[in-house]
Amino acid sequence: MTLIDLGMPTPLPPAPVRRRSRQITVGDVPVGGGAPVSVQTMTTTVTADVDATLQQIAEITAAGCDIVRVAVPSQDDADALPAIAAKSPIPVIADIHFQSRYVFQAIDAGCAAVRVNPGNIRKFDGKVKEIAAAASAADVPIRIGVNAGSLDRRILAKHGHATAEALVESALWECSLFEEYDFTQLKIAVKHHDPLVMMDAYRLLAGARDYPLHLGVTEAGPAFQGAIKSAVAFGILLHEGIGDTIRVSLSDSPVQQVKAGIQILASLSLRPRRLEIVSCPGCGRLQVDIHQLAARVEAAFDGFPHPLRVAVMGCVVNGPGEAREADLGVSCGNGKGQIFRKGQVIRTVPESRIVDALLEEALELAAAEGEPG
Repeated sequence: MTLIDLGMPTPLPPAPVRRRSRQITVGDVPVGGGAPVSVQTMTTTVTADVDATLQQIAEITAAGCDIVRVAVPSQDDADALPAIAAKSPIPVIADIHFQSRYVFQAIDAGCAAVRVNPGNIRKFDGKVKEIAAAASAADVPIRIGVNAGSLDRRILAKHGHATAEALVESALWECSLFEEYDFTQLKIAVKHHDPLVMMDAYRLLAGARDYPLHLGVTEAGPAFQGAIKSAVAFGILLHEGIGDTIRVSLSDSPVQQVKAGIQILASLSLRPRRLEIVSCPGCGRLQVDIHQLAARVEAAFDGFPHPLRVAVMGCVVNGPGEAREADLGVSCGNGKGQIFRKGQVIRTVPESRIVDALLEEALELAAAEGEPG
C-alpha cells in the first residue's frame, strides 16, 4: 500500500502567560499562584439528599470536575454537609447565602472552602471576625462571591445598578473586612450576566488585588447561548492571564457545565486536550451527510481516554489540510472515506465502515503511544 504523506501536525501554541496571584488551597486543589486553572460546577440536587448529591458529584468527577459547590439554604442542608464532605471524591465548597451560622457549620463539617455572598447574608458584617477566626483555625479559605443579581444594597444605591465598578467596590469592601483581621485566604468572584460588564469587572479587580479569581458569567442562559457567552468572556480574560478557576453557568446539567469548562481551557492550551472533533459545516460540494457522520463519530468516541484530534471532513477542498493537523481523520466522497493518521493517508473504506475504521485506528494509535495513566 502506498502511503500519502501530508506532513506532521504542527505543535500546539503556548499557553497564555498567567497573572501571578497568591495561592490558596481548596482541599487538595491549589488555586492561583501559577496552579492549573481548575473547573468547578454546582450540584443541582437538594443537598439534604445525601445519596443523590453524592451520586451527582461522582458523575461530575468522572467528567473531569476539580471542585464542587453545594447549596446550603436550609438547616437540613447544613446538617448533610459532614457526610457529603467526608465521602466526596473532590473538594466540596459550601455555598452560603442567607444565614451566617451555616458558615460555621460548613467549616466544622470539613468542607474544603466556603462561599459567602455578603449581599444576601443577614448581619454579615458583624460576623466577619468570628468567621475569619473559625476559617483560619481550620485552614479553610473563603470565597467572596459578588453577583449582579444580589449586590449589597448600599453599593447598589450608590451606583444605581450593577456596574463593573459597583461589583468591584463590593468585593474589595468585603475583602477589607477580612483583611482587618489578617485573614487573606480569599478567592474572589464578581459575576454578571453581561460578558462585557463581567470582563471589565475582572480586569479592574485583577489590578487591585492579588487574590485568585473565580471566573463566571452568572445566569449565562441555556446551553447554546450560555456556552457561547462563557467561552467569549473566559477566552478573552484567560488569554489576558486573568482567572484561576472557572464555572460555566449553563441552564443544563452540571456534567455539561464541566465538559464546556474543560473544552474552553483545552482550547487555550490551559489544560491537556481530550478528544477534539474537527468537522466541516457542510456545503454544496459534499457527497456525504457530514452532520450525521460527525454525530456518529462523536458518539462512538464518547469517553475515549486517549487525547486525540479527529477530523471528519466532507470533501477534498479542506480535507488534506485538516489531515495534516489532525491525529486521525477521514475525508469523504463518492461513497468512500480516506482514513488518515498522523498526516498520512493509510487506507480507503466504504462510507458504511468509516466510524469503525476510525475507532480501529484510534485504538492502534493509543496502544502505540501508550494509554494515559
